[in-house]
Amino acid sequence: MLRLGAVVLRVSDVDRAGAFWSEALGLERHPDNTDFLLPRGPVPATRLHLDRRDRTHLDLWADDAADREVQVARLVALGARRVAWNYPEDADFVVLADPDDNLFCVVG
Repeated sequence: MLRLGAVVLRVSDVDRAGAFWSEALGLERHPDNTDFLLPRGPVPATRLHLDRRDRTHLDLWADDAADREVQVARLVALGARRVAWNYPEDADFVVLADPDDNLFCVVG
């Protein structure tokens, strides 16, 4: 049986991206290869969402709508930016871009 082991992002600066994603997700740099970011605690279950229309991206789940806004502010302070998006009326997500312009969503 296979399991999802990693999500790979193409980045222009591994150190900058490593610093951003380590802080964003509470990961630590692998001591032998800092290109890899590892969970600090037990490995969380990661879903693979298949979609015919959407492009490849990460969905980061917040506890609820209030936490979503707190997390968006924290991620923007770390170097993410809000992306202009055509949101549905009942959107429960915010689209951001990391410092390399990789899109990701904060859902909650």
